[in-house]
Amino acid sequence: MSQLPIQMKIGILGTRGIPNNYGGFEQFAEFFATYAAKEGHDVFVYSPHNHAYSGATFENVHLIKCYDPEHKIGTVGQFIYDLNCILDSRKRNFDIILQLGYTSSAFWYGLHPKNSLVITNMDGLEWRRSKYNKPVQKLLKIAEKWAATKSDYLISDSLGIQEYLLKTHSKKSEYIAYGAHNFDTPNEEILNSYKVEKYHFNMIMARFEPENNLDMVLDGVMSSKDEKPILVIGNHNTKYGEYLKNKFSSCNKIKFLGAIYNLNHLDNLRYFSNLYFHGHTVGGTNPSLLEAMGSQALVIAHNNHFNKGVLENNAYYFNSADEVKKIIDTIKKIDNLQYVKKNYAAIAEKFNWIKINEEYIQFFTKCLARNASRTKAK
Repeated sequence: MSQLPIQMKIGILGTRGIPNNYGGFEQFAEFFATYAAKEGHDVFVYSPHNHAYSGATFENVHLIKCYDPEHKIGTVGQFIYDLNCILDSRKRNFDIILQLGYTSSAFWYGLHPKNSLVITNMDGLEWRRSKYNKPVQKLLKIAEKWAATKSDYLISDSLGIQEYLLKTHSKKSEYIAYGAHNFDTPNEEILNSYKVEKYHFNMIMARFEPENNLDMVLDGVMSSKDEKPILVIGNHNTKYGEYLKNKFSSCNKIKFLGAIYNLNHLDNLRYFSNLYFHGHTVGGTNPSLLEAMGSQALVIAHNNHFNKGVLENNAYYFNSADEVKKIIDTIKKIDNLQYVKKNYAAIAEKFNWIKINEEYIQFFTKCLARNASRTKAK
């Protein structure tokens, strides 16, 4: 058997680049890539040509800029960007290509380099997202099948997704959760910037998409008797965002703050919030949920198996605006610190970034060993 590389050459595709200024996959890519580079691996992350960070490296991670026309032609530009990244990867001789998601890349899977192992983190059930019309949802189901069947190996970041892939596509996947940091250095002064007082405000943080149930939560807020404000964090300059802002314009309790990328500010807001609502229904382990747990928030989550797989019995759950209303009117964080402590401990024990990053490196090494054994057997 040929000797495995002690130093792996790893290419990470499928993100909008690092340092993160967009979302969950980008945050993971930043944390994992910098960790792997510190461990001595040769790591490359693909980024759009117009990413705000212009350096060629970031904390010893090589950045490869590829043309992304999304700013000119919209969503279809993502497909072109992914194609450009995959074509570039053919000349890099990577040991491992970590493909994050499949929405706009699965159609190009046949173009991945044959001498690299393609490992795909399948993310969530993209075809269920309501922002896509029926024809697009059908197309995404095909993309999901292609990604599941054409990748060399699969990663699921939730047990629910792992079970789904096995049942739907008869494909085994490695369960590696998403990660988060424990936060225990609160600074009450940060609240002054947001004009709120500790434990006298609620919050929800999500992309403005229907399946994240902002509408349901805010309906409950508006009908509740409690006068605490709720901070709504996320980019609201979207069609759905405009709809929500118009719908709730008369409710002074609802404060649309826009996107916040300052992690210290977010940690403090979560820490000092009374109730933290998490309405996500599509996908695997959601990054913002783990961050809320690590920030010692009292989580109020939509009642579905993805959220329950992470929170277990350490949260309150809702299925309707009326249930949201009842929770707001009757539940306080100070009375439920046992939930907060158990979720905080879960981050330290099961979802911490060091553990997650090590599991990725171990899985990559195992995949290379399997491939080397198969090659020798031939």
